Amino acid sequence: MANDTNNNAANNSQSGTGLQPNISATLSYLFGFVTGLIFFLIEKDNKFVKFHAMQSTITSLGFTFVYFFFMMFAFVLPSFLSLLMWCLISLMALSYLGLMIFLMYKAYSNEKFMLPLVGSLAEKLSNQ
Repeated sequence: MANDTNNNAANNSQSGTGLQPNISATLSYLFGFVTGLIFFLIEKDNKFVKFHAMQSTITSLGFTFVYFFFMMFAFVLPSFLSLLMWCLISLMALSYLGLMIFLMYKAYSNEKFMLPLVGSLAEKLSNQ
């Protein structure tokens, strides 16, 4: 995972949400793609907030699709394999929760932490 720390002076100004940028960026991870999209659409100027909002949106949508894909198989597989699938789903859900808490911490600390693949896509989409 790449780590890119922004200039804190640029992130300390108010964002378009009326909150401090680190608070807005942190809250964009709170309810996944829902809050990510809200903060992405509300924020007009602050690239730090827009980046974290887009990274939250992409990450949570990806996890949501994979989660439902695995859940479909958990219902149709034989009992032993279904049990293994549910264990995998539970592990994936805990991993997602841990990742979101970690990203919230990084956003609150005014760090622009870029996830592999997702971070560069979020950077590109947030700069448009």
